[in-house]
Amino acid sequence: MKNFKKGYRIISLICSLLFSATSFATEIKHLKCNGQVNPVGVVDARPEFSWTFIGDKKSPKQGGYRIMMASSIEKLKYPDIWDTGPTSTSETGPFKYCGAPLKPGQRVYWKVTAWGNNRGVTHSEPAWFEMGDIKNPETPFEPFVFPKNDGVVQITLSGNDEGRTFEGIGGVSAGASTDLLYDYKDPIRSQILDMLFKPKFGAGFQHLKVELGGGENSTCGSEPSHAITREELKNPVSRGYEFWFMKEAKNRNPNVILEYLPWSFPYYLKLNIFTKESAEYFVTFLDVAKKQWELDIDWVAAAENENYTNRDWLVNEVRPLLDARGYSNVKIQGPDDNSGDWKIFDEFENDKAFNDVVEAVGYHYVTGREFNENMVDGRGRPTTEKAKNTGKPLWASEDWSWTGKDWGGAGALNLARIYNKFYIRDRITKTLIWAPIGSIYKSVTWDKAGAMKANSPWSGYYEVWPTIWATAHTTQFAEPHNWQYLNSACGLFDGATYKGSSVALKEKDGSNWSMIICTETDEEIEVKIEEGLSLDTVNVWKSDENEQFVQQESLTPEEGVLRISLDAKCIYSITTTSGQQKGAYKIPKETPFPFPYVEDYEDRKVGDLPKYHSDQTGSFEIALKEDGSQCLKQIVPEQGYDWMRVYRRSNIKPNTLVGDVNWENYTCSVDVFINGGNVELGGRVKGSYLKGYRFQVAKNGHWKLMFNQQELEKGVIDGFNGNIWHNLKLNLKNNEVEAFVDGNTIVKITHQKHQGYVMLASSYDENLFDNLRIKKLE
Repeated sequence: MKNFKKGYRIISLICSLLFSATSFATEIKHLKCNGQVNPVGVVDARPEFSWTFIGDKKSPKQGGYRIMMASSIEKLKYPDIWDTGPTSTSETGPFKYCGAPLKPGQRVYWKVTAWGNNRGVTHSEPAWFEMGDIKNPETPFEPFVFPKNDGVVQITLSGNDEGRTFEGIGGVSAGASTDLLYDYKDPIRSQILDMLFKPKFGAGFQHLKVELGGGENSTCGSEPSHAITREELKNPVSRGYEFWFMKEAKNRNPNVILEYLPWSFPYYLKLNIFTKESAEYFVTFLDVAKKQWELDIDWVAAAENENYTNRDWLVNEVRPLLDARGYSNVKIQGPDDNSGDWKIFDEFENDKAFNDVVEAVGYHYVTGREFNENMVDGRGRPTTEKAKNTGKPLWASEDWSWTGKDWGGAGALNLARIYNKFYIRDRITKTLIWAPIGSIYKSVTWDKAGAMKANSPWSGYYEVWPTIWATAHTTQFAEPHNWQYLNSACGLFDGATYKGSSVALKEKDGSNWSMIICTETDEEIEVKIEEGLSLDTVNVWKSDENEQFVQQESLTPEEGVLRISLDAKCIYSITTTSGQQKGAYKIPKETPFPFPYVEDYEDRKVGDLPKYHSDQTGSFEIALKEDGSQCLKQIVPEQGYDWMRVYRRSNIKPNTLVGDVNWENYTCSVDVFINGGNVELGGRVKGSYLKGYRFQVAKNGHWKLMFNQQELEKGVIDGFNGNIWHNLKLNLKNNEVEAFVDGNTIVKITHQKHQGYVMLASSYDENLFDNLRIKKLE
């Protein structure tokens, strides 16, 4: 008997191991450099890399990969040699090295992260290779370093200097990041918009890129589509707040540059999003902007955010349709990818049609994602010499993505340094940051990101963060297209770091000039101003950790030379222009979300967004009931083409949040009409991904009580009529949860005590909600 038990345990262990192997079998193995494992003496300047991906039942194939290379295993977290970024392909190599030039004798550590074609991430073990005597070695890029004379930095401004045209600093409103700003009331809302877009007042963002909404989660929530169904392509609809946001930006700055880019797509465009029909989808967005908002949009990023684009589609469908529909002035920017390496220029070399169609090239996170004070010195994804030599406009088309509240770390000072670095190293002439403003609920994904914060519309409270002023140090001192960089006056104070730098720009048709300077240590500089540039009074603006954007005492050049002492860890703007200001308004005090809360959806027009709601997936809008009153309606009929479908999990079903993440003991109720599928009333929901208590009722009377994805109880309501309105209610008191339908208790359990929002959710059906009521439980 003892031997039998022992044998049984062995068999059980073997079965368990086999089950684990089949359940969690996704692996990355056999990392090879030039076909060898951990080779020594590699002589190729650009070696090739490959691996084997072993799938499982859920994800039999690779859906995407990322190669990371660093000078040590520890630095693989933030690669300092090469990082491809996430790349959507099932190929496993060989892929040619595209990083900085390698050195003889250098040992490089590398690893691969891969995603299965149905999600699920896998990390390889680190591998390495060692360089030998390299054939045809390459010269690494060396940034220009200003000379010093007795410790004084020497900078020369020449009116004859050559440099690229400055194209502006902008923001990306996407991923539902501007959600709650729409709910602010004037004059407060107008004041916030002034801080963002009014020239020479606040941040003065000169470019605004918005999301072409698709009804699926795109980071911090979902944004509605202008054409949810194929039928709506014939009569597209203005939905959401992005058209409004562009219009408000244009009202403050008629010269603001406008652009749009999709993250997700409606269901009828999947699985191939690069078709004649999707080109129509892109162009009808311009129709809504032009006909309903009198907006002329300048650029379309004809791609899918961070998932590249398609050459034949751009050349044969998008460009011809833009021209045919009267949008020949709308330019195409691309690929708006996150994979780095600027590989699109390899495609341009032998493809004139493709090169002609794409008029500016933008990549994301050129600076990398190491969110600390050393971020500016991270390698990131620098432009290639090939890219720079083409002369085509180069953009950091989404970058930074951090909290503007910080001065140090990855915050305001770091961002100003990045603006300078992008021209000094990469010849990038436009930088767009995500996000210009953080207007999303607390605890929702990336809730702290933004140059400023406005997430309390019920009180009117907002915060103007240091990053607004770090941006103003460029935007208030140079205008897109009318100013150009002076190459010989753009450089570093110390060749070992980008933390201390200066860039200079001049008016194209005038003699005014500006310098934007970031310091790491105290610096003494001497600026020689040559013929053709103004020798008038020089205005100086300064920001440091304690106070931002403060005008200093003006200076006067003596015999064409300007001398100035600079403090450490500061941003300076030195200019012959005037009119800059640190705009400010009186900000109301912050107050909590109104409690108790009642919403009958009668205070906004049909088709508008509901007040204080934050859609996480799907689209909820004001709709008419049969009796002529208004309610809330979920309008996405089928799950769309989910952004980052390979790299992250789906948000499952349409849902919208409302309230306060700190709510604990309360009762919430809502009237529902179930046209199809099911509806949910949620409580104590923490943020994205349906994390909290969820009471679900289907049209056939079946119900479930869930916590997150866990099913706690389920049943059927006797005699349930799915063709009439019903009232759902949740009581949440300490560790007790009680659910009601039409005033009758359906289930009562003891579980866990939590805090969180109220949530309304629906299957992909046109289900209705009305008379939301929330009040405290004693």
